Amino acid sequence: MSAALTIALALAGTSVASAKNGKEAKEAPAAETANAADELPQGQEVSETVIALAGWVVASKDNQGYPFAIMDKAAAQVLVFGGDGKLRGAAPALFGSAIGDHSAPGVAKLALSAIPGHDRTTPAGRFIGGYGPSEDAGRVLWVDYDSAVSMHPLPPGTPKEKRSERLASATPDDNRVTHGCINVSPAFYEQIVHSTFEKGGVFYVLPDKDSIEETFPAFAQSRAAAKGDDEKDARHARK
Repeated sequence: MSAALTIALALAGTSVASAKNGKEAKEAPAAETANAADELPQGQEVSETVIALAGWVVASKDNQGYPFAIMDKAAAQVLVFGGDGKLRGAAPALFGSAIGDHSAPGVAKLALSAIPGHDRTTPAGRFIGGYGPSEDAGRVLWVDYDSAVSMHPLPPGTPKEKRSERLASATPDDNRVTHGCINVSPAFYEQIVHSTFEKGGVFYVLPDKDSIEETFPAFAQSRAAAKGDDEKDARHARK
């Protein structure tokens, strides 16, 4: 079973309870996969957290109608959704070589070669991004402009880092190599990323060390509320 189909089936059955006013849970619409690009290695799983977050984004309309992407640093995965919540593609990605969820002060002003190894992080959180100019790479897709983190195809001229080989490997163990930006294959970028985020979008980057509660508090609260409702229903069912 492809990763895209797995996500679709999971989203189809995902219900997300509103964190406010005890509103009745709403069903998240299923992602359509007929035209979704699936570059993930055969058999690689998508985490339950990613699936739940995607369902919550759609059900709560946290993306405000814009396309969105969920990036799982631990699994080295990028999942792209249209503004309608339909899955457009899933692919492996390269992330910052340093483990961490925050950008060092002033790192955006440094040349790539001047960024210390321990500061080469991909920050976690919810970001509103889009295409814009850069000083040395032309027009790029900014995920977080303030920390100079963008998503772009594999850059040429990096044979020593073996980025192509790392991206093509079957596991995420060697996908931490960039200065903080997110790299995807040229084909996935051109076919999925560029067209989806031409007018901007919302980017959700899962944390390395921080908790989900710290990184996405509204999602965590909604998840806790839904779990509480499920436990309450279970207690009533046993009476």
